[in-house]
Amino acid sequence: MSQARTNARKAAVQALYQWQMTGQNLSQIELQFLEEERLKDAQKSYFTELFHGVPKNLESIDQALAEFVDRPVDLIDPVERAILRIGVYELLHRLDMPYRVVLNEGINLAKCFGADGSHKYVNGILDKVARQKRTVELNRRKTESK
Repeated sequence: MSQARTNARKAAVQALYQWQMTGQNLSQIELQFLEEERLKDAQKSYFTELFHGVPKNLESIDQALAEFVDRPVDLIDPVERAILRIGVYELLHRLDMPYRVVLNEGINLAKCFGADGSHKYVNGILDKVARQKRTVELNRRKTESK
């Protein structure tokens, strides 16, 4: 996994957090990140995909989350919500990315930005979503490990 893609995810968490908290226009936030050079070491195209892809697919992402979270999605801590939404976006729309990579990145983002222990919560939710949405990949892994 490239560091540039990891940095794109980190920036996307921050940008989505800002969007969730302020309701500001996506293009304004993205421009701000570019102007402040917060994407200097990030894969810009991946940042853009995540940052615009999550709001564009918010309904299906939040539906997938709602099945497994212990409260309404809007009441999840905003940092964890941004991380979970990125993870679910990747599980649903980036089938080229192994689910284990998505889970690992989500855990690392939670360790970086979330409250103490939030990585366990993020891991648990993303794992459940992966088991439901990535059954073909999970079954293939089981077959290969026999």
